Amino acid sequence: MVDWDYDYLIKLLALGDSGVGKTTFLHRYTDDKFHRKFTTTVGIDFREKRVVYMGTGADGTSEKNFRVHLQLWDTAGQERFRSLTTAFFRDAMGFLLMFDLTNQQSFFNVRSWMSQLQANAYCDSPDVVLVGTKADLGDLRNVHARQARDLADRYGIPYFETSALTGVGVEQAVTTLLNLVMKRMERSTHGSPSPEANGSLTASHQLEEYPVRRKCAC
Repeated sequence: MVDWDYDYLIKLLALGDSGVGKTTFLHRYTDDKFHRKFTTTVGIDFREKRVVYMGTGADGTSEKNFRVHLQLWDTAGQERFRSLTTAFFRDAMGFLLMFDLTNQQSFFNVRSWMSQLQANAYCDSPDVVLVGTKADLGDLRNVHARQARDLADRYGIPYFETSALTGVGVEQAVTTLLNLVMKRMERSTHGSPSPEANGSLTASHQLEEYPVRRKCAC
């Protein structure tokens, strides 16, 4: 696979408090593995994955496979890195806003993260998916599902409960966000499906994954 052999480059950014599980979530999505060793992200790091999605062809009716190269940016949650991480908000096309289901404070801080998003993202209403992590730790849970759903409804965004340990909900959350990004692209280009013109792509089913080389963000 040639490094630039794809139709679309989509940049998604994971954000939330330190320790909510952003890094393990992205490892689960890209490698389908759970990394038990906790490592605090310093500044910005990213992972990559290639998928194939079915969209509409040039005639607007036929189906065509599009190769999508995903860059999933992993941000540091600590306050001292905030000015650095917010600088990346404008370049991201979609956001995974995460909190820890066992940490109520990380849920309360979702509002602060959303305010920063709205102030620094590419538009006032960016594509966002709210993600509750560590769903496997049911005995330690401190945030009720209804609380999280109510907050997501208030912002008008989807909500998923996930576990990097078991993999539940991880791919669904990312795929849903990717669908939102593609639909926005479709609307902004008035239905033109040409990748060269950043045209439409109606994302539906993930068909295949391509291995890609890991890259250092330093």
